Amino acid sequence: MSEEQQRRVCISELNLADPRASEIAAQSGVDSVWLDLEHVPNSIHAIEEQVRAAKIYDCDAIVRVERGSYSDLVRPLEMDAAGIIVPHVMNADEAAQIVRHTKFHPVGRRPIDGGNADGAYCGVPATEYIEQANRERFVILQIEDPEALDQVDEIAAVDGFDMLFFGPGDFSHALGIVGQIDHPDVQDAFRRVAEAAKRHGKFAATTSSIELLPKYADMGYQFLACGADVLMLREGFGAVADAFDNLDSER
Repeated sequence: MSEEQQRRVCISELNLADPRASEIAAQSGVDSVWLDLEHVPNSIHAIEEQVRAAKIYDCDAIVRVERGSYSDLVRPLEMDAAGIIVPHVMNADEAAQIVRHTKFHPVGRRPIDGGNADGAYCGVPATEYIEQANRERFVILQIEDPEALDQVDEIAAVDGFDMLFFGPGDFSHALGIVGQIDHPDVQDAFRRVAEAAKRHGKFAATTSSIELLPKYADMGYQFLACGADVLMLREGFGAVADAFDNLDSER
């Protein structure tokens, strides 16, 4: 891997739809914000505003997409998101189909428009638009299932996508040990995904607590998702409530 590929990238997840949440995260200095369309009831227009808010501060916005038509895959890219995360990729055939839908010729057959934010609203010539989109927009495939782990080398070997993202939450759930991230089977999966990514020249990504960042960085993960707006709000408000409870009990 190149020296550039060794750089660690910090991403924080946003569940809240307000663009000010994206702006605050971007101002804080994180490299990327993770916006979600898989689990969170955000509208596509709310995601668009959050992408814009992050860009003001030179912060990349990455959108986890719904699994639907090719439009569900490419629309965040057309809104000028830096990349997309595709959940629950199960095998190499699915990976190849995602590449076909999200990369332009000669890599894939993504439908071309150019009249949106990523093409400067028809301000970028078509050939330049295709070339820069293939070069600068990245596609992340999530490995979240035991069945996918069994085929992780075949998936990683597919040309045209950029990153493997191990999802320990759903993986532990599929094994019947939900939330047991330290379980040997989950830790083995962490290692296997990182190793497969490295073997095939892909970036490796996962989620982590602040305390475990060094562990997963040493394991080979360059792209580390840490923190979420809802968690930080809950912890912050909880600390205030606890402080008042303690104040009353001390009197």
